[in-house]
Amino acid sequence: MTCTDALTHRHWAIAALFALVLLPALFGLARERRIDRELRAAERERRAEPPETAGAAQPVTATRRPYPRVGARV
Repeated sequence: MTCTDALTHRHWAIAALFALVLLPALFGLARERRIDRELRAAERERRAEPPETAGAAQPVTATRRPYPRVGARV
């Protein structure tokens, strides 16, 4: 094995390690883009659909009765 052969093998090893480190990052980036695309599509669908009833946009409110203090006379 000559010096240039060893250098070539070393380059291949470095390239393989670089690919092993970079590949998961690229898969994660592709996944993030797919999720963003799906979220944008869902938002467009949600905006395109009219509300089912007139009160659908109003929040539901409930009154809460305070609990009596412990030891308080009722």
